[in-house]
This record gives sequence, structure tokens and C-alpha cells, in this order.
Amino acid sequence: MLKDLLKKNRSYRGYDKNAVLTKTQLLELVDCARYAPSSVNMQPLKYYVTNEKETVAKIQALTKWARALPELNLPYPGHQPTAWIVICQDLGISDSIARFQKDVGIVAQTILLAATEMGFGGCMIGNYNPKEVQKALELDDVYVPVLLIALGKPDEEIVLTEAVNGGSVKYYRDSDGVHYVPKRKLEDILL
Repeated sequence: MLKDLLKKNRSYRGYDKNAVLTKTQLLELVDCARYAPSSVNMQPLKYYVTNEKETVAKIQALTKWARALPELNLPYPGHQPTAWIVICQDLGISDSIARFQKDVGIVAQTILLAATEMGFGGCMIGNYNPKEVQKALELDDVYVPVLLIALGKPDEEIVLTEAVNGGSVKYYRDSDGVHYVPKRKLEDILL
């Protein structure tokens, strides 16, 4: 079951604008994340959640998506995420952002797997300016945005394919907008 969930959990860049996660669902995703391991159990991560249209649009405007497909300007108008979770590091607990990057990855994957299990999807966004997001959301300086997670009901098809040994793993879209994600074969990643 976990492997099926992992395969279904993709980086979605197109969402159904009519399917909005409720505040209760967003809080459930953060509640799942709080059970994730943390380095030295310090738990320095805090979460800003929103499904409010104005705030969702404000965050969307501060992000850049799909660097491998810059000509597409994703997500397309009318297919933006309907909710966001902004993972922040509380500098009052620890000011070493680098030390907790693995924690960020663990909680982000936890949130996305939980969203997938709920029938939603998301995308981790690292291409943004933390100071701009902090200012736009009126966050105290002690809370530094370290990763953004876009969320919504996926409205696109993503197909996993196997990469040819030594071949490109760059994702791409066909003329019908189907998104293909080449994955290296198991035997190609074992040492």
C-alpha cells in the first residue's frame, strides 16, 4: 500500500479550482507532520496554513514552478493550487536552518503522502524568496519560510516512466499536456 501511495504522490502543477481543502483538512496534514522525526527532537518547524483565496493568490504570485519547463509558465491560469502550507523554521528554537533541512524534507513528504491519501495532491516549491513570503504573510522575523507546499485536487495526468540507463531523467509534457516523469531503474541506483 505504501508503494502505491508513493507512486500516486507526484509534484502536481495543475489543480481543480473548485476543490478546496478545508481548514480542518489542512490542520490534519500538519498534525500528521508533527509526528515526523526531528533532529535531536528539537522540533523547530512551524506551519502557516491557508485556503483563503486572497492569501493563496498572494503566495502563488511569489513562486516559480517547473524550472525544467519554463516555456509553459505553470500552473496554467485557473489551475493554481487552492491551499498552501508554508513550512517555517522558528529561529527562537534554532537559528541553524541548514541543520534542519532533512527535517523539512521529512515533514513535507509526510504532508504530501497524507494529502494523497485524502485524495488531494501537492507540490513542494523551493523557488521563492523567503523574505518576500515572510513579509506578504506578515510573519514575525523569527519565522523563516524554508519550504512552500502547494495543495489542491490534482487536475492533470502524470505518468511515471523508466529512464534508460544513462538517459535523461528530465520531466516533460506531450502535446496533450500529459506530464511524464522518468525514474531511474532500481538496478541503476544500487551501488
